[in-house]
Formats: sequence, C-alpha cells, structure tokens
Amino acid sequence: MGKIKILVVEDEIIIADNICKTLESLNYKVFEPVINFSEAVASIENHKPDICILDIQLSGKKTGIDLAKKINAEYKFPIIFLTANADSETLNKAKEVSPNAYLVKPFSKNELYTSIELAISNYAKKALKFDQKAVFVKEKGGFSKIKFEDILFIKSDHVYVEIILTNHKKIISRISLNEISEKLNASFQRIHRGYIINLNYLEKVNQDAVFVADFDIPIGKKYREDLMQKMNLS
Repeated sequence: MGKIKILVVEDEIIIADNICKTLESLNYKVFEPVINFSEAVASIENHKPDICILDIQLSGKKTGIDLAKKINAEYKFPIIFLTANADSETLNKAKEVSPNAYLVKPFSKNELYTSIELAISNYAKKALKFDQKAVFVKEKGGFSKIKFEDILFIKSDHVYVEIILTNHKKIISRISLNEISEKLNASFQRIHRGYIINLNYLEKVNQDAVFVADFDIPIGKKYREDLMQKMNLS
C-alpha cells in the first residue's frame, strides 16, 4: 500500500517540471520526468509506475503512441495522453491504443487531478476482465494502490469502508461495501452485510463468527451457507 506512482513522459522540460510539481502537491509519488521512448522504457523497468502521463509527440523517431502500445502489451498500467493537438486525426490515432484519459494543454490542477481519477477508474473497470492483483481506493485527496495480499478484511462504516491490512493498519475510503466488492477477486467473500474477508487469512469458522488472523468477525446467517460451500465445508 502507498501513494500512486506516476511517470511523466514529456519532451518540453518546463512543462514536465510543472506537471511533476503539481502532482506532488496532489500527494502523488512522482519520478524524474523523461523525454523520449527509450528513457521512458528504462524508467518503467526501474521504477514500475502505477500510471503514466504521456505526451503523444515525443523527441526521437518513436511517438507516445508507440510507447502506449508497448505499455499495453508488456506493462499493463493506465495511460493518460497529453497533447496540444486535439484535432480529429491525432485523437483517432490515439484511440487505437485505448488510453484511459486525455489531457489537452494547457490544463488546470483540477483537470490534471480529474484525469488521473478518470484514468484509474477506467482502468479498474477494464481490469475486472482479468485477474488483477490490487485495488485503487481514494484516500486523503488522492488514490492509494492496495495489493489484495495485504488485505485481511473490509468493514462497512456508513458511507465509508475500513480496509484492515495484514500489518493491522487501517485505510478509510469513501466508497460503499458493494462498490468495493466489485473491484475484488475470488479470494474475497462477503460474510455479513457489513464485512468482506480475504479467504487466504481465514483460520476458523464458528456458528456466529469467523476468525481472520487476530480478528473475530461476525458472520450473517444468510452468508454462512455460501461461505461453507465455497470452502468445501458443507
């Protein structure tokens, strides 16, 4: 779990620096910006970013579209296309690589934040089509990436959820239990109207409760049968 890690690929240094400063003020972790395809690939290999803000036009023979194709094929993380040319020809070429959001220069701090939020949301929806290994949740004005293996259980708290981690730290996010359940994989099971547990950490099932690590969690009657069948205990 930690801050969303962002790589900026932009060959105009002043613009790149301004974007990075704005991202840092929004509580994201930002790497040193790069200006071309080869530098971007090296940075991706070294830092493993969660998202890339990528100018369509770059220094060198290969464009941002070329880089986006490589990211989609090999690295698989969200892409935001950055461009000063919002003409139909440019956008049509960009659509071929299915970016998760667009930013048209010049843009505001709010537009930058919104594009990141949109890109992560769009990518998360696509990720549901395959076995993803983490979930993005909104926290303290930004997004946090939480690996499924780090989650013990999730508890509903009105319009928020509390995500309890294996290190017993707690993350609070404004999202419903139903909404976050749609972002999880088969390792997670609803056992109560107010709880979802990670089955990998389930230690014991009683009539009225389950035990996950050091936690005693209530189990609802209508959920118990589903859990027993899934665990081959019925």
